[in-house]
Amino acid sequence: MSTDSADPFYWLRVILASNRGTLMELGISPIVTSGLIMQLLAGAKIIEVGDTPKDRALFNGAQKCKQEFLFELTALFKLITLKYLQKGYGLGSGISLFIATNICETIVWKAFSPATMNTGRGTEFEGAVIALFHLLATRSDKVRALREAFYRQNLPNLMNLMATILVFAVVIYFQGFRVDLPIKSARYRGQYSSYPIKLFYTSNIPIILQSALVSNLYVISQMLAAKFGGNFIVNILGTWSDASGSYRSYPTGGICYYLSPPDTLSHVLEDPLHCIIYIVFMLGSCAFFSKTWIDVSGSSAKDVAKQLKEQQMVMRGHREKSMIRELNRYIPTAAAFGGLCIGALSVTADFMGAIGSGTGILLAVTIIYQYFEIFVKEQQEMGGMAAMFF
Repeated sequence: MSTDSADPFYWLRVILASNRGTLMELGISPIVTSGLIMQLLAGAKIIEVGDTPKDRALFNGAQKCKQEFLFELTALFKLITLKYLQKGYGLGSGISLFIATNICETIVWKAFSPATMNTGRGTEFEGAVIALFHLLATRSDKVRALREAFYRQNLPNLMNLMATILVFAVVIYFQGFRVDLPIKSARYRGQYSSYPIKLFYTSNIPIILQSALVSNLYVISQMLAAKFGGNFIVNILGTWSDASGSYRSYPTGGICYYLSPPDTLSHVLEDPLHCIIYIVFMLGSCAFFSKTWIDVSGSSAKDVAKQLKEQQMVMRGHREKSMIRELNRYIPTAAAFGGLCIGALSVTADFMGAIGSGTGILLAVTIIYQYFEIFVKEQQEMGGMAAMFF
């Protein structure tokens, strides 16, 4: 496929950690696809997987073979990196690391890119910071140069960069919101602790699921529009046009149009219905996915109460039977409200024009914060910074 044509996978690249025209063209899709296929085969009892170490090793080996078979050299680099992370040479999940690294690379590139582009205003640098110094050096009117650096169109500007930094700070601030429920040991007297319920109880899962749903809808709509462009039902799903200079298609009508973020604040004023539908969909879908996720992932009030019971821990002032009722006061509310906040932050980032999109920034911040927590935990368990490296 020519790199001058519209990118059909543009909307999937954030959650797949992929870059067009590079070794990371397919991103984490080899790993995710092979894992999904093997899990479906195991869940459907088509293949038998026991709980023994030998069976698990065979299962993981077959999964890695499928990754290499399906995607060959494009998956090799990611597969080797993921393997070393899983073997204990790194912290956290390899897939999360790929996603966060890809998003951070996009932000850094759009801030400091030395690539030049020919626009109606002359040759300009792509990077917002580089463009600032270039404009100040080449323009005689410094005030106009600053205005152009902050508000230039169709290329990253300083307002986009400042919005990105602001969203980063706000998400990190919200990560500290939590309720600590006091618990104690049912076996040993005087042993007290706390069970934290964070505002982002389901972390970045709501935005991942929402983004995956919408991105796949976009891809399907583009495929149908390219093949059956004049069909009435296909047009209801979405009509598409190529964006000049950005090598991507954008929805101009149909369901996909109303589920896509408005490009600019002026677009919000021109089509307020689009803005309202997008906000309602984002907030509602993120809250719904967050609420649903706790039931299917083993993190509901019933599951948490069971885990505490297995650890012989009870909530202070409550019997074992009343723990579920007490946890139900907090966990479903934290999940739904946390998902709502995730959706609101994503919408705000999109409206402000943050670099990397609202979804990308939220994924990057939540993943980096998870790595920070893992790092602190490892440091405490191993007895300091020096013990981790030597």
